[in-house]
Amino acid sequence: EVQLQASGGGSVQSGGSLRLTCTDTSGFSVKSYTISWVRQVPGQEAEWVASISTQSSAIDYAYSVKGRFAISRDNAQNMVWLQMNDLKPEDTAVHYCTRGWRTLGPRGQGTLVTVSS
Repeated sequence: EVQLQASGGGSVQSGGSLRLTCTDTSGFSVKSYTISWVRQVPGQEAEWVASISTQSSAIDYAYSVKGRFAISRDNAQNMVWLQMNDLKPEDTAVHYCTRGWRTLGPRGQGTLVTVSS
């Protein structure tokens, strides 16, 4: 069973940057899957953030993060990243990675991003 895990979250001030990493803890290969990043504020609906195809030929972003976030992958390292720049308080959420294009889940272990003003 594929088990994706997000890491790299933390607390930053508005305008700061973080880079999240997505890995597969089950031993399967992340490089075989299209990967999406999803975020969720507790008590609110999940929000799709970005997606990247297996060979990085297709990338898409939610309007709310376009121009500030960048999704990338290195199949040799079996990793997918989400570089988040110019972070805003409204980016505060638990961030997850999942398989699929523009999908909300299923979601494994997430990482908390907190942005203070």
